[in-house]
Amino acid sequence: MADKLFRAVILGPPGSGKGTISQRIAQCFGLQHLSSGDFLRENITANTEAGVLAKRYIEKGLLVPDHVITRLMLTRLEKITRQSWLLDGFPRTLVQAEALNSTCDVDVVISLNVPFETLKERLSTRWVHPTSGRMYNMEFNPPHIHGIDDVTGEPLVQHEDDKPDVVAARLREYKGIAKPVIDLYKKEGVLHSVSGTETNKIWPYIYSLLCTKITPVDPEESQHSPPLYSQ
Repeated sequence: MADKLFRAVILGPPGSGKGTISQRIAQCFGLQHLSSGDFLRENITANTEAGVLAKRYIEKGLLVPDHVITRLMLTRLEKITRQSWLLDGFPRTLVQAEALNSTCDVDVVISLNVPFETLKERLSTRWVHPTSGRMYNMEFNPPHIHGIDDVTGEPLVQHEDDKPDVVAARLREYKGIAKPVIDLYKKEGVLHSVSGTETNKIWPYIYSLLCTKITPVDPEESQHSPPLYSQ
């Protein structure tokens, strides 16, 4: 089991805590955490062809099209064919999922189910450092100085689509787009749904599930790793 490459995907609506849980999974099981959001920011900063294309859509408040994000992510995966990984934020649509399926087999897909009201509350109090993508929640994970990034001292911003009047529509949109992806992985027998409102409470279920598929890097450390913010 330790020698076999392991490929996993984490799905969840905005505010479900995918990034936080992905970091813990990567740490405990030695997987490479591949975040589509991080890759987008890196490519935009580096002015790559994909980054320039993506920036045009983002500046207009539009979703990055399937062909752009798929090209970006699959190109990255081609460079790490001998590593085990966890995808976070990709695939987002059925087209992206089918493109991923055409290149490799996914072993486990974790789908995070968080109540609508919890998501709405989290997103409405979420602020971000634009350059790095570092996120803060003003209720349970605030910056040391209000409105200022802890690392750089630069101002934090609230995305337009995190503002209360936009959040509900954004979550409805996610549900419609995600359903075919969830149905696909359910049909393939690799989908595992986890429900809850707090990261620390759902983590034991995720950890136990993954232990049946892959050996932890350090079981003792994994079971006693420091608590996460419940995002």
